[in-house]
Amino acid sequence: MSIEIRNLHKRFGRTVVCDGINLDIGSGELVALLGPSGSGKTTLLRIIAGLERPDAGTVHFHGADTTDADVRDRGVGFVFQHYALFAHMTIFENVAFGLRVRPRETRLDAATIDRKVKELLALVQLEGLAERFPHQLSGGQRQRIALARALAVEPQVLLLDEPFGALDAKVRKELRRWLRRLHDELHVTSLFVTHDQDEALELADRVVIMNHGRIEQVGSPDEVYANPASPFVLDFLGDVNVWHYQIQDGRVVVGGVAVDVPASRAPAQGSGKLYIRPHAVAIEPASSGTPGFPASIVHVHRAGPIVRVELKTAWGDAARVDLSPDAFDRLRLSVGDAVVLVATDRDVFVVSDDGAVRGGVTAAR
Repeated sequence: MSIEIRNLHKRFGRTVVCDGINLDIGSGELVALLGPSGSGKTTLLRIIAGLERPDAGTVHFHGADTTDADVRDRGVGFVFQHYALFAHMTIFENVAFGLRVRPRETRLDAATIDRKVKELLALVQLEGLAERFPHQLSGGQRQRIALARALAVEPQVLLLDEPFGALDAKVRKELRRWLRRLHDELHVTSLFVTHDQDEALELADRVVIMNHGRIEQVGSPDEVYANPASPFVLDFLGDVNVWHYQIQDGRVVVGGVAVDVPASRAPAQGSGKLYIRPHAVAIEPASSGTPGFPASIVHVHRAGPIVRVELKTAWGDAARVDLSPDAFDRLRLSVGDAVVLVATDRDVFVVSDDGAVRGGVTAAR
């Protein structure tokens, strides 16, 4: 089931939450709506579901205009962040609910409902919990039951609003891998809302990045990460070091150090910001004589497989470098040591004052 959204507008009072949104979602895609709180992603999801009405614009399901269609006629399954299970019903009855409340002419017989619910419980790997109640389940189990209930009505479109937001980090990671496998098996057109960048990049076929009611960029996880369309996308998708530059003699200069930029992508004049992801910077002791950006180590934090090194550059900007424990230990560095930072070829971007993002920066010289 494909979805086409055209020139969608929605406001609540004076606050514009959807500002001229145009979006195409292919049949069978798993798409993430990613953005900070207040960016409009949940409102867009609710409009697609029929839980909100747009002020202007249209929503089409497979070419048919469903803008004003009742939510019951859209064939949509909705999974909420906080499960919304019926506390007084068993797990079996929660999953069966959507089947039992169908109009009489389309309602399944009791034996078929029984078989279908058991199949869904097996699908979400909880077949042994049919007679329990929601309060007897863990958060991860309750979320899977909520998903089974949404799938029971055989939706044409599956919508998930922050489906893992109420879960702890370990369970969240396990469930999102499970959801990806489930989607690959069912191929139901699915949209999920998240503000978690890792979740969107790991799960989705395509990512829709939203900000202040507008779409900043749409693309595959690789596309939006490697080729950000705006400073917002660049800054939102993971941590970045942001250093100010000036154009001097046609070269990008940061803190007195010139940075090689391909001529086709270098700003002609002016100033701006250099964005460098922490994993795209190498550290060398200042005594090594390696050319690079001079800095000193302020703090070292070991976080499992990553050592996060906080630094202060010679010109006063903060910096962060992410290294493996082995790589950091080989350097034999401590807080207060003078070092140089060397930018690698990847994940380094020049953003000029006009907001244009240019990639392709090579190592500092």
